[in-house]
Amino acid sequence: MKTWKKVLIGVGAVLVLGIIVAVTVYQSQKNLVTVQTGKVQKQNLASVVSASGEIKPKTYVNIGANAFGKIIKLHVKEGDRVKKGQLLAQLENVQSSADVNATRASVQAAETDAVAGDAALKTSLADLNRAKSDAAHAKLDWDRAQGLYKAALIAKQDYDVKKAAWESADAGLAQAEARVAQARAQKDSMDKHITQNQANLTRVSDVLQKTTYEAPFDGVITNLPVREGETVVIGIQNSPGSTLMTIADMSVITSEVKVDETDIVNVHLGQPADVTIDAIPHKVFHGIVSEIGDNAIVRSTGVATSQATSTSQEAKDFKVVVTLTDPPADLRPGLSSTAKITTATRSSVLSIPIQALTVRTQADLVPKDAGKGNNNVQAAASAPVEASKQKEEIQGVFVIRNKKAEFVPVDTGISGTTDIEVTKGVQEGDEVITGSYKVLRTLKPGTSVKIDNSAPKKEDES
Repeated sequence: MKTWKKVLIGVGAVLVLGIIVAVTVYQSQKNLVTVQTGKVQKQNLASVVSASGEIKPKTYVNIGANAFGKIIKLHVKEGDRVKKGQLLAQLENVQSSADVNATRASVQAAETDAVAGDAALKTSLADLNRAKSDAAHAKLDWDRAQGLYKAALIAKQDYDVKKAAWESADAGLAQAEARVAQARAQKDSMDKHITQNQANLTRVSDVLQKTTYEAPFDGVITNLPVREGETVVIGIQNSPGSTLMTIADMSVITSEVKVDETDIVNVHLGQPADVTIDAIPHKVFHGIVSEIGDNAIVRSTGVATSQATSTSQEAKDFKVVVTLTDPPADLRPGLSSTAKITTATRSSVLSIPIQALTVRTQADLVPKDAGKGNNNVQAAASAPVEASKQKEEIQGVFVIRNKKAEFVPVDTGISGTTDIEVTKGVQEGDEVITGSYKVLRTLKPGTSVKIDNSAPKKEDES
């Protein structure tokens, strides 16, 4: 055989072999899916609920107008620190002071009348005692005269005189008793006048006191919207009154935040929280949950559901108050803040990346080659799942075993920032598929996979 024929045969054999290898590689790569993976590992987890709100003092009060009048003196300015009982503002009080003085004079006059009435009562009692004595003496003379007259020892004239004297003394006794009753009634009336005037004095004194405003506790003047010379009014129905100032006790500072209704069930009193304040960047303050609201608040309106006139399907929040344990001295009410509340912690627990968690139905878990084969075991394995269970969702992860994706149901615990606790289903060291999202959404059990943990390209949002 000629040399060129041998070369041609050799080249042909190489080409055929190359084609066979290429076809084999293509077929092997045809159904291969590229995935990113992560490891099942033990680590410390903390479940955190994040919410936004604002800084507020735990104790503050808006001092509103208690009377109608003009402000004649403001003794403080915004930002001043005040002590309990310190004078804050003074309203015009000419009329109320005059009313107090007049009513106090009326009380004194009523008290004087009561003293005179008491003396009159004592005089009436003395007259009553004298009348009783006279009546008793006349009665004795009358009784004695009756016995003597029956024995014919005295004349009829003397008998009549004794009888008239007794009747006069008895009438005087009745008159003295009536005067005592009258004096008692007058004394009671005078006492009632004292009580009435004292009540009036209390009323006008309260009106006068409401023209003077004192600090209810130690604090800081955080708001002073009025000026000297302005006229303030008290509130009436559907019309709020004038607010003179706001005093805040800055010794206890809180961050009042709104927690989403889906997270509030995990928030409890005493849980620790980290608070950041927009005005003080790069610094974290510590606190604890001190108050949890019972009523939901509609997010769009800020109105509590208990006050709403109709039901709403809008998103709702709950008020949560976090008391700061280390507030700075220059903190101001109203500053925007964010609280990260630690609702649960776990030490050295199995965890996986959150994005590895996926959901499949019973129908999705039927193997692709189910129904093939003639033996009874294969037939039983490929029996159709009951229709009622085909739509049942199962939570799990895809674990790589023998270069294939195997779906494993898992039970989960708390969620951290990027990882979630797994209580059942996987073991430490297992390699689970974490992405991409498109792959996890459509991946089938038993699919051959190729691991590529290099930085993923940005996926098309579609």
